[in-house]
Amino acid sequence: MADTSLESLREQIDKLDSDLQALINERARLAQAVAKVKQRDGEDPVFYRPEREAQILRRVKDRNDGPLDGETVARLFREVMSACLALEQLTRVAFLGPEGTFTHQAVLKHFGHSVEAVPLGAIDEVFREVEAGAVPYGIVPVENSTEGIVNHTLDTFMDSSLKICGEVELRIHHHLMIGPHTQRDKISRVYSHQQTLAQCRKWLDSHMPGVERVAVASNAQAARRLKDEWNAAAIAGEMAAELYQLEVMQNNIEDRPDNTTRFIIIGRQDTPPSGNDKTSILVSGKNRPGLLYHVLEPFQRHGLNLTRLESRPSRTRNWNYVFFIDFEGHREQEQVQTVLRELDEDGLDIRFLGSYPRAVL
Repeated sequence: MADTSLESLREQIDKLDSDLQALINERARLAQAVAKVKQRDGEDPVFYRPEREAQILRRVKDRNDGPLDGETVARLFREVMSACLALEQLTRVAFLGPEGTFTHQAVLKHFGHSVEAVPLGAIDEVFREVEAGAVPYGIVPVENSTEGIVNHTLDTFMDSSLKICGEVELRIHHHLMIGPHTQRDKISRVYSHQQTLAQCRKWLDSHMPGVERVAVASNAQAARRLKDEWNAAAIAGEMAAELYQLEVMQNNIEDRPDNTTRFIIIGRQDTPPSGNDKTSILVSGKNRPGLLYHVLEPFQRHGLNLTRLESRPSRTRNWNYVFFIDFEGHREQEQVQTVLRELDEDGLDIRFLGSYPRAVL
């Protein structure tokens, strides 16, 4: 009969820990060898491969048989991959700052903690830094399940040549927090980003009806304001509370418990197929009867599933519109190429924004 004493179980854990450490370091040595082969063979010096990482994480989740759930195990592998990639090349990622925002959390969720996260003050600044080559990648929010599209991100794409090379979805939990000098019974204003205030509208109406709601540039900025204020609270995420040493008065005050924000990774590279991909395009055309039908009909006829459709005013002429479309599939697939060709032949202007792996984590 197997020895199940506490001492024996601890010895088995210690042995497994030693084996795991040796295997992780062996994986790291192989990552270093891959980098040397790329340099020796004169290959493209891009070390971050979104399609390759997505394939690995999907396999991790598919073969997982517990007791840890697949998401948890994939997150562990995400950090191992991040650390190994940093041995090849430290990845720099610009994001909508300051530190402690949900976009910062999205950086760490998608790339792991072994990256250099560069906070910037606005979405268009993130685009400019990536376009200029100051950083290879950026992360910006694109849509929220409660409040919809982030118009600033879509509008910035109209004048950008950058590509979407990945996406990450982040479950958003908003917390009401106070600073070290806050007097709980005298709170007269609450700071947060305007989208966050909208996502917590019902809770605020019910619990803080007479309190002024002040929109600021980011949730992290709202958290930072509490350092010297005695009559204010802020709504932000757990990361901001930890970073700025604030006390959480109330957890999870978002109106919808499934509140999720989708972020996109922008870069200058095209991404090969991963086996489970999405494509984003921008379509525009002269205003004519049935324009939207002409845009959508080829997708239906060729069986391509649209996952998002948004229209934004064109900057070239009043009452003309640009359509942002996300759909399942990769640009290299025959079906996708056929649809894009038919749209072009119909006199529509198409800008390819990127084909990229669907979010895994």
